[in-house]
Amino acid sequence: MAQKKKVTVKQILDVVDEHNGNIAAIARSFGVTRTTVQRRVDESPKLTDALASARETMIDEAESQLYKNAKAGDNTAIIFFLKTQGKKRGYVERQEVTGAEGGPVKVEGLGKALDKVYGKP
Repeated sequence: MAQKKKVTVKQILDVVDEHNGNIAAIARSFGVTRTTVQRRVDESPKLTDALASARETMIDEAESQLYKNAKAGDNTAIIFFLKTQGKKRGYVERQEVTGAEGGPVKVEGLGKALDKVYGKP
């Protein structure tokens, strides 16, 4: 029976950024299963933080590229950017309606108004 490969927290930490926090890619680089790497991550707050940081870096880079594309006139990038970042200015496909202080909308007197329009049954 083949002996299972061991991979240390330090070994994984050394390649997290190289693989952008992708657990499957990290596992392939060591010739181990994704489960093996995930187990190490679950046991190590330092690894958990490193993976989260690598993923946040990817998001930062994607945001930067999106903004560059929008500035270059890419209509798709412009629309996406406005829909996600310009909501307060009305760039949304749907509006959410809430009551006072974000609570539910209160409908008072609706029954009376309907009775007036349609008459009481």
